[in-house]
Order: sequence, then structure tokens, then C-alpha cells
Amino acid sequence: MKKPHTQASPPDTAATHLLVSPPTGQRAVHSLPLEPVSRLHPRHILVPTDFSAASNKAIEYADAFASTFQSRVTLLHVLEPMALPPEYGYIPAYSPEDEALHVEAVRKQLLERASSMDSARQTEVLVRVGRPWHEVLSAVSELGVDLLVLTTHGRTGLPHMLMGSVAEKIVRHASCPVLVVRPGERDFLG
Repeated sequence: MKKPHTQASPPDTAATHLLVSPPTGQRAVHSLPLEPVSRLHPRHILVPTDFSAASNKAIEYADAFASTFQSRVTLLHVLEPMALPPEYGYIPAYSPEDEALHVEAVRKQLLERASSMDSARQTEVLVRVGRPWHEVLSAVSELGVDLLVLTTHGRTGLPHMLMGSVAEKIVRHASCPVLVVRPGERDFLG
């Protein structure tokens, strides 16, 4: 049986070839792609933000992913409606005009933050009114998000029990992968 002719690779390209030895004993050299191929390719990343330093860290991670994979990013801020005690009846906490002004102010703040991102050209902003965890999960479904990057404030004990964890609810119910960035933890951003 004639063995296939294989040519030695120059030392600088040796890492770009794969030597395969099938059970028949014949060897074959296959070229590997020069660029690493990643199975990870988020096309649309959602980042809920409350404008805290912790959520800025989540934005930095999303920006790094977006720059690497040319992904689209949506920054989301959720305004919680003001709840009034029953003795106030059905009087709104503030008028629809006040709410519209508040939404617009937050939108401008999000746009300012988005403009400082490396992936700014592929970044959009979204402001919603409602319960944060519910609105984030709705946005994931409606926008077809591939990756959710969020932060946790790291509350434990009584504050966690009383306030609950928005991040925990989102992680439990999200229909896409979630990267949770914790403040004060080791970074892998360069």
C-alpha cells in the first residue's frame, strides 16, 4: 500500500495543521483555519442598567463581547411606577406628561452612555415602565436577545429577603444565556 505524500510544514505555520492518524495507519495532514473559530456568537446582547457603577461593569462586558463578535447591543433601563397607598385612591403619582419627561431624560442618559461604547454604532437604547425583572424578560423575548449581561448588587440576608433579587428572578426565567457580573469580582476584560 502506497503511503500518501505529506510535506513538512514550516515551523512558523506548524500550529495551523492537524495531523490525523486514522485506525488504518495512514496519516493525513489537514489545514486548520488561521483564525480561531468560535461557536459562541451572540448577535444581540441586552444589558439592563440602573446607572450604578456595578451596571457600568456589565456594560463594559457587553461592549467587549459586541466588539469581538460585531453584535448589536441594547441598553435597557426600567422605570418602576410609583405605587401609592390605598388611602390616596386612584390619583396617579405623577401625570403622564411627567412620566414622558422622565422617560425622555432617562433615554438621553442611556444615549450618552451608549455613545461612549466601542460598539456605539450598533447600540440602541430602550426605556420601559414596569417591574424591572418582568420588563427585562419581556425585552429578551420581544427583541430576540441571544445574551443577557446584567449585574447583581450582592445583597444578602435581610435586604435580599425584603427586596428580593431582580437578577435572581431574571436568571431563573430568562430564555437565553445570562452572564451575571458581580461588583468587586475578578475581571477578565483586557
